[in-house]
Amino acid sequence: MMGWLTIGSLVLGVIAWILPVVNIFRSHNNNNWAVLSMLSISACVISLYFQLLYNNYLVKIEDWSALMDTSRGVVVAGSVLLVITLLLNIMTFVVYRNRTPRVGSKKI
Repeated sequence: MMGWLTIGSLVLGVIAWILPVVNIFRSHNNNNWAVLSMLSISACVISLYFQLLYNNYLVKIEDWSALMDTSRGVVVAGSVLLVITLLLNIMTFVVYRNRTPRVGSKKI
């Protein structure tokens, strides 16, 4: 059952990267870009949380060799996921910052 945490983490990590890419390529008339960016960041956070849960499971069953074998890879993969997700969402913000109407602005 706990093996699903790793699969869920991978799926959510891919979702965290796909959503901002879709946002960037659908740059015309995309009014819900902020919602998709928040979903992307949320998927990244939940993905990292799943890895924390899996590491906690390994500690509970005292599988120290599995922890020693995988801890560095988990840290590197989590760091890459976080950095790329943030960069993609920053790129999305840069693309849309001048296209979103401001509150109180009048259209001419």
